Amino acid sequence: MHEISRYGVALTVALFALTAKADLQEDLDALEPGASFELPPEQLSSLAFNVAGVTVSCGPETVIDGGGSGNSVHILAPDVTLKDCDVRNWGDDLNELDAGIFVAREAKGTVLEGNRLNGPAFGIWLDATPDVTVRNNMIRGDASIRSQDRGNGIHLFNTTGALIEGNDIHETRDAIYIETANGNTIRGNTMADLRYGIHYMYSFDNRLEGNVTRNTRTGYALMQSKRLTVINNRSENDENYGILMNFITQSELRGNVVIGVSRGQNSGAAVSGVEGKAVFIYNSLYNTFENNLFADSNIGIHLTAGSEDNEVFSNAFVNNQRQVKYVATRTQEWSKDGRGNYWSDYLGWDRDQNGLGDVPYEPNDNVDRLLWTYPEARILMHSPAVDTLRWVQEAFPVVKSAGVTDSHPLMRPPETLRAEMP
Repeated sequence: MHEISRYGVALTVALFALTAKADLQEDLDALEPGASFELPPEQLSSLAFNVAGVTVSCGPETVIDGGGSGNSVHILAPDVTLKDCDVRNWGDDLNELDAGIFVAREAKGTVLEGNRLNGPAFGIWLDATPDVTVRNNMIRGDASIRSQDRGNGIHLFNTTGALIEGNDIHETRDAIYIETANGNTIRGNTMADLRYGIHYMYSFDNRLEGNVTRNTRTGYALMQSKRLTVINNRSENDENYGILMNFITQSELRGNVVIGVSRGQNSGAAVSGVEGKAVFIYNSLYNTFENNLFADSNIGIHLTAGSEDNEVFSNAFVNNQRQVKYVATRTQEWSKDGRGNYWSDYLGWDRDQNGLGDVPYEPNDNVDRLLWTYPEARILMHSPAVDTLRWVQEAFPVVKSAGVTDSHPLMRPPETLRAEMP
């Protein structure tokens, strides 16, 4: 009899919860377009928004809990605003696109602002939704899951006209993933403890501005994309790459600061035979690098696989263990209109005091290549034998390898970068 009574109480509680959920969903579905609605201060089950133009907000005690499956919030109507909500515990099935907030393609003009999300799969999924604003949200992944098995913090799929601004994203797989998504602006976001901070794939005409990554494996992974504007971003103590470019063309990188990329640092032990690179450029052409700072990394910039015809000028390469690694067959001139880059290890002089070195800076001579092939030979870096090899190269340029030449090296860093100097 006692067991029957307990069963009855549990059944009553469950029925009450289902009724409350149904009543709340009915209230949301009955809203007039343009109405405002505040969700009750309690734990709620997953919700759908089907009415256009509504503004839904949450108090400090409101929690939208997905119950461990599917989406916690599903937005299906245009011009919906959801703000200040605590969204938790959605599903973990990446194949089913489980998300804290799933925004359907019909939901043009959605605004997500000031929400707090914590869960295992995607934080916010934008499913070909145009003109969305995602601003000042805090997103946390599940750190108990391997990073490759988590969802991305914000995922843009075939999205146009989006503004992704001021979000704080930690411990997801990638913070912001942009896939076949054109004409979007990603700015002022802070991202840490991730695989990639920002990850572009097959996306054109996007703007990436004023973002910060810390302690990721790669800060900015720019892949298979064109006409990106990448300005005033920061990478601090990322591990493998600050900026990774794979088949990027016709793009601009200006005013970015990449500091402290050192392979193995986040695991507490250096990895033998591999190096962290402030910038790695693979098969990328016709890009402009101007007024960037690349500092305190294993390698300042590494170019390979046909990464030629890029303009590189007015940048500062400071205290990198190796400033440039260039693997190609054609010499590249890294100056423009008589102005090159600042190199902290430049040993030339400026007799006419015009701010430019009188002899070119050439970071990739045969001695450098010898040291890439035989790293143990670095102990001889300042020996008479190495000095003799460098003299032979200069005296007999016929033996000179193709590499990078800066014919007009700067004697001082560009003024815009001096405040950032380590």
